[in-house]
Amino acid sequence: MISIPMATYNGEKYVSEQVDSLLSQTFSDFSLYVQDDASSDGTWDILTTYAEQYPEKIKVSRNRVNSGSAKHNFLEMMCRMQDNYLMLCDQDDVWLPDKIERTLTKMKEMEKEHGTETPILIHSDLTVVDKQLQLINPSYRQAMNSNYNRTALHQVLIQNCITGCTAMYNRSLSALLNRIPVYCIMHDWWLELVAAAFGKIGHIDDQTVLYRQHGKNSIGAKDVRSLSYKVSRLINGKEVRDAIYITYPQAESFLIAYQERLSEDQRETIRNYCGIPKLGKLSRWRRTCELKAFKNGLSRNIAYFIFI
Repeated sequence: MISIPMATYNGEKYVSEQVDSLLSQTFSDFSLYVQDDASSDGTWDILTTYAEQYPEKIKVSRNRVNSGSAKHNFLEMMCRMQDNYLMLCDQDDVWLPDKIERTLTKMKEMEKEHGTETPILIHSDLTVVDKQLQLINPSYRQAMNSNYNRTALHQVLIQNCITGCTAMYNRSLSALLNRIPVYCIMHDWWLELVAAAFGKIGHIDDQTVLYRQHGKNSIGAKDVRSLSYKVSRLINGKEVRDAIYITYPQAESFLIAYQERLSEDQRETIRNYCGIPKLGKLSRWRRTCELKAFKNGLSRNIAYFIFI
């Protein structure tokens, strides 16, 4: 009923806590599929022990050669796996006991409203914690100043608002993930683009995951509301500019992958967005305003218009 792909790599410190949190869920009708990315520590031994203890629940596999990143490891699984529902799982977090139950309830509500044939993506807030699971910030959404109602394609092109480790998506959405993209920034951003273009995105305001920060996260949590963060973004203009300009090849890759399925209006929006870097400064501002391709929050948009 529910398949949970987990990508692992050198995660021996935390992976047991994560697997245990899945085994302690209030909803137990799921299967965990772990794909290890050629770990060089004790991760594989830990995983095989769990698979031996829970052969009907946990399946493990191992890449012969490292894929290069958690993104690539996840994308391979996402494009291969099919089930009624799928939930992405990081190796170093801890799921709260009712995460699956609550997310599935929200999914069922949206499928009742929109139909099971509609591609649907559900995600939630997170609690940010340190290595020892001590509280850093009770709400990742608030720390990141995220607006979960920004689900239109022109909004998702410029900014990702979901965190993959909270996501559940249905069979209709997984059916659209049939090829690894030429380029994408992160696997969860790609998932959100597909859902924004062809389906519906719903969210749970509450937290369902303890989001562990340990210094080696692929994507970490920052409090973007702080003055120090805003100043650092203005000082480090290249970093801001790079973060903007990598969205253009991602949009182009999305257009190539789904051009036959996209509407003409959607294709035009994406083509116009991809053309922004070729324009002069004033024309870039004008095009951005025409597309309403803004970020969330005043300070983000000030930086965006300075460095675009």
